Amino acid sequence: MIARLANDPRIVLGIIAGASILILGGALAFQYVGGLPPCQLCIYQRVPYVITAPVAVIGLLLVGRLGQRTVGVLALLCAAIIAAGTGVAMFHVGVEQHWWAGLSSCGGTIDPNLNFEDLKQQLLDAPVVRCDEVLWSMFGISMAGYNMLLSAGLAILSLLVGLRLLQRPTSRHAVRHA
Repeated sequence: MIARLANDPRIVLGIIAGASILILGGALAFQYVGGLPPCQLCIYQRVPYVITAPVAVIGLLLVGRLGQRTVGVLALLCAAIIAAGTGVAMFHVGVEQHWWAGLSSCGGTIDPNLNFEDLKQQLLDAPVVRCDEVLWSMFGISMAGYNMLLSAGLAILSLLVGLRLLQRPTSRHAVRHA
């Protein structure tokens, strides 16, 4: 399968772009249609998709003009960005499961040494949605868990295709459409 994807990089770039757009669309649908406000970590998990979607679309539009090594580098760039998002999602799952504490921006941490005015301000500035509360799950897996699985799969796919493209003998010609 990886060999076939490497033979026509339009497929893998299309998968990266399409999956990024669909995942972002799903997150926004849960937020605006489903009424589930995101926590700070949920917002951070969207960033890699916001970056990779245009990178993959640009690569898709220019694939006929780019050499296979350039397309391979684009796929590896997307893999690295998505892998970082996988790490954020893994961290979020750990916070939800109370394996470790979340970020201070996730709410729930109060400095006991604050005076009344500073404490009041900290409480007013705290986000409404806590990162350690699961607002939605299916089959016992939260949205952060599903994002972790999807982004890990997408990162692995991008990595394998990118490496395959870089390992092939190089051609001076642009990547050909199948």
